[in-house]
Order: sequence, then structure tokens, then C-alpha cells
Amino acid sequence: MTADRRGLALYIHWPFCVSKCPYCDFNSHVRQGIDEAAWAEALLADLAYEADKLTGRTLTSIFFGGGTPSLMPPWLVEQLIEAASRYWTLAPDCEITLEANPSSVEAANFADLAKAGVNRVSVGLQSLRDEALHFLGRAHSVTEALGAIAIAQRQFARVNVDLIYARPDHRADAWEAELTEALALETGHLSLYQLTIEPGTRFETLVRDGTLTPLDPDEGADLFELTQAMTSAAGLPAYEVSNHARPSDESRHNLAYWRYQDYAGIGPGAHGRRGGLATMRHKKPENFLSAVTRNGHGAQEETPLSQAEQAREALVMGLRLAEGVDLARVREMAGGEVVDRDKMGRLERQGLLTLVQDHVTVTPAGMLLLNSLLAEIVVI
Repeated sequence: MTADRRGLALYIHWPFCVSKCPYCDFNSHVRQGIDEAAWAEALLADLAYEADKLTGRTLTSIFFGGGTPSLMPPWLVEQLIEAASRYWTLAPDCEITLEANPSSVEAANFADLAKAGVNRVSVGLQSLRDEALHFLGRAHSVTEALGAIAIAQRQFARVNVDLIYARPDHRADAWEAELTEALALETGHLSLYQLTIEPGTRFETLVRDGTLTPLDPDEGADLFELTQAMTSAAGLPAYEVSNHARPSDESRHNLAYWRYQDYAGIGPGAHGRRGGLATMRHKKPENFLSAVTRNGHGAQEETPLSQAEQAREALVMGLRLAEGVDLARVREMAGGEVVDRDKMGRLERQGLLTLVQDHVTVTPAGMLLLNSLLAEIVVI
């Protein structure tokens, strides 16, 4: 049992969706009937188990992810927040985020979710073009989405919008117009993701059989650079590869991941990092419920991470951030050198990263090549 006063983030996974989007590789499931009382009991039990392992912490953020958490009954959201506040001390500015689809049915719950304690909502618009929404398998229209955003901005202090760009045949002028409209919504945070073809998705099948042709990577890079320029000019610079925010409006919860702080993960398929342990819950909803009934919790694995593994994770996650990484901290975690200094020097001369004493940041140009940069410089 770990007892200390460091900050802690809590992730709660709700695995259910109305339908499965063709690009999605998240742990989401479509079920005809959901026993809400059984799920409340299971999630509360899983939360109690994790809290017993992480006593005395200050909870800095709670994140309801999915799946589609806006399908959760607000009374269950409230019960989980109340339970978390009993187990831990909630920071005065604790960020409580819930992911939501912009359907009118789910937007109707926004007022009750705000009363339950949610103070930040992340709305999955994905596009401001109806034809793109159809392509992405989304059930809402642009009109419905804009209505949901208006409701969200009345009910929540902070609102994020998710959009997917670099779709097949997506041109710069079209994305510029769409992003201009998104910026005009005046949310404090935008998550802007290039469409990627993930293994096991419907889109992967379509690419494999030649029905779908992804956007050329060079064109995607041009759209990425356009995105960085437009969001910076609008006062929402990128603070992570795909995330843009006004100063002080960054997602505190996601920063906890990227800064490699402890976070508890409960619910089907949820991951966590607890004092050097990598935790993972059973992914399939039915298996998760069975595990809670059998063991009192949904944990499938609790794997000790070596110092080198923790240092590598901290480095790889931290380099996604515009603020960069303190190499001294990572070196102390690993007990030795963590990067190839010669290769870093070459990449710095190419304008792909910046090294000032022991602090490294990846430049905007380097972010385009982040995975290949990591493969070159990380030696642990």
C-alpha cells in the first residue's frame, strides 16, 4: 500500500457506444441492454480496490473516457465522483472531464452532468462537414453538433472539441475553412488528430482491399503545418502533438500522462501507473464484470516496470510536449544515460530538436517525424 501526498489522476472507462466508428480502435463495445445497477456496483468496487493501493493522495483530475461516457446515467457519474472524493482529497481546482458525443439525446444530459460535478467536457465533433461525418460513421449532423457545443458552453466552464483531419482527398483550402469555423466556436481547447488507419478497424479492411486510399503523407504534413500556424495565430498553440489550448486551459489530466505522473485506471481495459506498476483491467465488459464478482476488482495485470522501462516511458511521453523533457530527471530514473547525444546533436543541427543544457524539446518540424526521432535517440 502506497501512502503519500503527491498528485494523482483518475481515469474511469465506460466501454459502451451506440455504434462502432470505422476508424476507432479504442476499447468500445455495442450492447443492446446495459444493467446500469450492475455496472455501478462493479465500477465502485474497482475504484475502492485502486484507492486502497493509493492512499493519502491528492486527486488533481478525473477523466471519464470511453466508449461514450455521455451515455452514462448522470447519477452514476455523481456516485463515482463522490466515492473518489471520499478516498482522496480533491484538489481545489480538480479537473473533472467527460467525453461526449454531440447528439441531442446526450446534450440533454449536460445540465445533470454539470450538477454531478463534471466541469470540463470533451465533445467529439470529428468534423464540421456532414459528408465527412457520414464517411467517419458518425450519427450526428453538423447542425446537431453546433447545438451541442452551445449547450456545453452554457453548462461547463471548459469545453474541448475533437476534430479529425487529413482525411482521404482532404485539401488545404478545405481544412483551412473548416478549422477557421472550429476556432470561431471559441472553445479554450482543440484536439486535432490526423486520420490514422489503425489495425483491426473497418478502415484498415477498406485500405487492404483497395476501397479506401489514405491521404498522401506529404499532404498530411502540409495540413499539420497549416494547423500549427492557424492555432498559434488564434492564441491556441500546440502544447502536445495534437492538442492546442489557450494558456492555462491545457488538459491537466492528459498532462499527468505526458509528464509521467501516477494515474489510477478503472473500468474495462483501463490502464494505470501506480508506483512503478503498470496496471491493466480486463477489456471485454463481460470479463470485467466476472472478474469483479470473482476478485472484488477488474484488474487483469499488475506488472512491475524496471527503472529503465519507466525512464523510457517518461522520455517517450514527455517528448510529445512542447515543454519538452528534463533529461536529468529521466537519467536519474534510469540510473544511466537515456539518449544518444551524438545523434541528438545531428538532429539539432537539422532543426528537429533543441537541447539546452539538460533540457530537450522537439521542434514543430521534428513533431512531424516524432516516432522516427525517438527510434534514433532513445537508447534505454
